Amino acid sequence: MVHEDSRSWGYGAEIAARIGDELFEHLDAPVRRVGALDTFVGYAPVLEDAILPQVADLVSAVRELRRY
Repeated sequence: MVHEDSRSWGYGAEIAARIGDELFEHLDAPVRRVGALDTFVGYAPVLEDAILPQVADLVSAVRELRRY
């Protein structure tokens, strides 16, 4: 689950929780969430880059799941 909302309390967290609850026996790996840090987003490019998920975050999550 990849989105720009915060990892906790966002729509992605709810979708991931429902997938885990309702489809657990069909999963080949755990549900992984990649999202913004659980904080307010700063309105400066440097702060946005630090808070919002970046390509490297997604690549890291995919590699982690592939190792599973």
